[in-house]
Amino acid sequence: MPESPFPDVRWGSDTSVIRKPAIAFAATKPGSWVIRNLAGVDRRLLERTNGRFTILGPIAAPVVLLTTTGYKSGALRTSPLLYYREGMQLFVVGSNFGQQHHPAWTSNLLKEPRATVAIGGKKIPVKATPVTGPEKARIYDAFNDMVKVYGEYKNRTDREMRMFALSADSPPSA
Repeated sequence: MPESPFPDVRWGSDTSVIRKPAIAFAATKPGSWVIRNLAGVDRRLLERTNGRFTILGPIAAPVVLLTTTGYKSGALRTSPLLYYREGMQLFVVGSNFGQQHHPAWTSNLLKEPRATVAIGGKKIPVKATPVTGPEKARIYDAFNDMVKVYGEYKNRTDREMRMFALSADSPPSA
């Protein structure tokens, strides 16, 4: 099987003493508020390091910086997102911390599926494909197994969360 185009680099540790309490806090409404409000700081850190460092790094959270084209404005929009890796793809879910509306980046990908991710110091063009049906449920469960907040997000809203598989669209550049 060919090597994944996405570097598998995270700093921090799955066994860090702060991982469990930090994830438990993130699953609460106040925790979600804190993380949502730190997203701008995280975005700047990720942009400056091409996805090498994130404020969630000490707890080994897998974060990618996704740049989409705004579906209304046409301007580039960048969002730090947790991802789940499987084979040659990354998966991202539009949980929006369990809020009642879809995050804008999901609408952007529905209109224009070509985007860019910054991960592990590389910028990689990607193509997004919506994930549906049993595959979506399976991947969502994998997200929740990885970071125990997604079950809580699902309980906060009755909207169907959008999910996308990201596949490399062309060779990565440094």
